[in-house]
Amino acid sequence: MSQVSSRLALALVLAFSLPAHADDITPLAPPGAPASAFPKPDRPVAEIISPIWATEKERDAVKEADQLIAGLDLKSGMSVADLGAGSGYHTVRLARALGPDGRVFAQDVMPKYLADLQKRVRKEGLQNITLVRGEPHDPRLPAGSVDVAILVHMYHEIAQPFAFLYNLVPALKPGAGVGIVDLDRPIGEHGTRPNLLRCELAAVGYEEVSFTKLTGDIGYLAVFRPPAEAARTAPNAIKPCRAPKN
Repeated sequence: MSQVSSRLALALVLAFSLPAHADDITPLAPPGAPASAFPKPDRPVAEIISPIWATEKERDAVKEADQLIAGLDLKSGMSVADLGAGSGYHTVRLARALGPDGRVFAQDVMPKYLADLQKRVRKEGLQNITLVRGEPHDPRLPAGSVDVAILVHMYHEIAQPFAFLYNLVPALKPGAGVGIVDLDRPIGEHGTRPNLLRCELAAVGYEEVSFTKLTGDIGYLAVFRPPAEAARTAPNAIKPCRAPKN
């Protein structure tokens, strides 16, 4: 299939991107590598306890969405994956910022969060959002569909980060970026120390592009360049990183 035909096929799928029922929200790609193929991270994993980490009023007050859009150089017409979309704080703001020619893949593993987000998207009349049910170790996004993927205050909740990062790569377009927002504190306190983050992404083949401390006491934005699909570190060659004690 030619590149033009592939884009047309994807456009036709996305034209009907909001399922009639929450139960119809499904993965959009075949399964990637299984979690069992990867070493377990040498660190704890934070429990998923809420679809939000602060109120939207609080987040708007410190211009969280604006800082991400600027820090990732997001432009109208781009395709962005909001991984662990939760209540949709960034999903709806990105949908407006990217415009009618842009696309937001709002992905989550929690059916209740996706059902609530589906209601919100309908209520706000946004037409450029595609809801995606992923797996804890696999985003299950369409191949070659994403310019930028964001993980906001959720990286520390990924039980198998090596599999997740490995399986994310096929969904990313050439030149794509991955932006991770988290707090500089232990995973047990719902954050990720920057050096641990760098080590885990490097273990799969990602390269750090930039690191910025965000204003408003909301953590940092670390931006990474993913490896080419064929250049990913093989699952059995990945070396777990030792988490700092505090």
